[in-house]
Amino acid sequence: MACEIDITSGKDAHFMLRSHAEKRPQAPYLHWAPFVGDAVTYSYREFFDRMAALAAGLQARGVAKGDFVLLHAQNCPEFLLTWHACAAIGAVVVTTNPRSSRDEMRYFIEHSKVKFAVVQAAYLDLIGETGAQFEWLAVIAADGIEAPAVLPDGTLAFENLIGDAADFEHIPSDPMAPLSVQYTSGTTSLPKGVVWTHANALWAGQVGSMHKSLRDDDTALITTPLCHTNAMSWAHLPSLWAGGAIALQPKFSASRFWDVALRHRCTWGTVIPFAVKALAPQPVPPDHAMRFWIVGAANIGPLDEHFSVEIVGAWGMTETVIHATYTPPQLPSPPLSMGMPMPEYGFRLERDDGSAPVEGEAGLLKIKGERGVSLFLEYLHNPDATAESFDAGGWFDTGDRVIQSTQGHFRFADRAKDMLKVGAENVAASEVEAAIATVPDVIESAVVAKPDPMKDEVPVAFVRTEKPSDELRETIFATCREKLADFKVPVAIVFCEDFPRAEVNKVAKGKLRDEAAALEL
Repeated sequence: MACEIDITSGKDAHFMLRSHAEKRPQAPYLHWAPFVGDAVTYSYREFFDRMAALAAGLQARGVAKGDFVLLHAQNCPEFLLTWHACAAIGAVVVTTNPRSSRDEMRYFIEHSKVKFAVVQAAYLDLIGETGAQFEWLAVIAADGIEAPAVLPDGTLAFENLIGDAADFEHIPSDPMAPLSVQYTSGTTSLPKGVVWTHANALWAGQVGSMHKSLRDDDTALITTPLCHTNAMSWAHLPSLWAGGAIALQPKFSASRFWDVALRHRCTWGTVIPFAVKALAPQPVPPDHAMRFWIVGAANIGPLDEHFSVEIVGAWGMTETVIHATYTPPQLPSPPLSMGMPMPEYGFRLERDDGSAPVEGEAGLLKIKGERGVSLFLEYLHNPDATAESFDAGGWFDTGDRVIQSTQGHFRFADRAKDMLKVGAENVAASEVEAAIATVPDVIESAVVAKPDPMKDEVPVAFVRTEKPSDELRETIFATCREKLADFKVPVAIVFCEDFPRAEVNKVAKGKLRDEAAALEL
C-alpha cells in the first residue's frame, strides 16, 4: 500500500547545521564583523563544536525539551549559538527585539513563560527592571559591552554556560514541534507570539534557497536583526540549507557596509529600504561581488544601475515564514513590484464583500498553506487570535491590500489592518494608542503614519483633550518612551478638540494622514 511522504520526515532544524558540519567541515559558515573587537570566521565544524559545547552546558543546567528560553540580544555569534543549541536539544527559543521597552519585555516574558534567559550585557538593567524571575540568566558580553564584575544572584556569564562538547546529546524533535517564538505587532494592543516549528525552519531553508538559486559558495551580508524574520528566515536559514556563508554585523552601519561586503566577497543580502537610502550617497565599490539585494519592491528608479546590483521584489511576513512572493533577479519586473506569487502557496484577492477585484483594483491578500510547515503553527497561548486569522476556507488573512499587475506581479496598495511600517519594523497604531490612553487628561487618540524619506513611515499621534499643554505633550512622549520600543514613539503629538468622523462615529484616519503628511517637523 502506498503512503504519503512528508518532506520533513526524519529531520529537525538541527539537521541543517549537522549535515554541513559533517560533509563540509572546513567551509566557512559565519564571518563575524563586530563594531568593537576582532573579526572572526567560524567554519561549519568550528561553529558546530562550539554549539555542541553550549548545548551540553544548557542540558547540564536544566534546560529540557520543550522549555522556553528568552534570547534578547543584538546580532552576535552568541545569538546564533544559542538559537542552534536550543534547536538541537528541543528547547523553544523566544527571540525579542533589542529595541523593546521595559513594559514590552515584561509582557513577553510573562506571556511566553520563559524559564531561562540569555541576555546581552547592554540590556541587563532593562531586564532587571521587569522584575522577572528566571531559573538562571546568562549575560553575553558583546561589541565592547562587558558584563558587570559582580553579577546578581541567579546570573552568570555566557562563557559559564559552555560545557563539554563530548557530553552533547542531540534530542530529536518532531518536525511539527515548536522551535521558536517571535513577537509581532498586531491590530490589538498586545503583540502576538508567532510560533514556528522545526518544519517551518526546514521549509524556510529549502524553499528560500531555491527561490534565490543559492550555491554553497554564496555569502549573505546580514545587517538586520536576527530576532526578525528578515534576517533569520530570509537570509540565515536559506544560506544554511545551501551550505553557504553569512557575514554578520551587529546592526546596519552605512559606513561599514561596503567594507564588510568586500572583505568577505558577499554575493547577496536582504537590504531594507532605509539602508538603501542611507547607502545611496556613498561611492559604490566597482569591484563588489553583490548579485542581488532583496529590498521588498523591485525596479525602484535607477537604484539597480547605481549599485550595480539587481533589486529584487519580495513579500512575506512572520506568519508566512519565508517570502511568499518573489521575482528572481534574472527575470524582468515592473516598477514597484513586490514579486510574483510563488508556487508553494495559494493566493486570493478579495474585496470587503468577498468578491474578486477587477483588474487594477486593490484587494485583500489571503494566503493558503500548511500550518506548521509553510505557515506558522499558531499564536502562542492565543487560540482565539489563531482561529480569527483564518477564514472558513482555511485562508490566512494577511491584512495587506495589493494590486495584481502585469504578468501576475503584485504591487502593495495599503494595509487593511491599521499598521505602520517604520523602517523594518511593523507598528500597530492601536498599541501606541493604548499607551497614550494611560495618560491622565487624554480623552482619545488616533495614531497614523506620516511619510518619511528614510524610514518610509513614522507615527504621529492626534490627541483629544480638554487640557492641551506642553506639559501634557511631554508626559505623553515620556509615557510612550517608557512603554514602547523607540521606533513606536510618535514623532509628533497634535492636540485637537475632535477627530474627523466617518460612518458609525469611526475616526476618519485618511483625513488625519493627510494632516500628518502636511506637518513640518
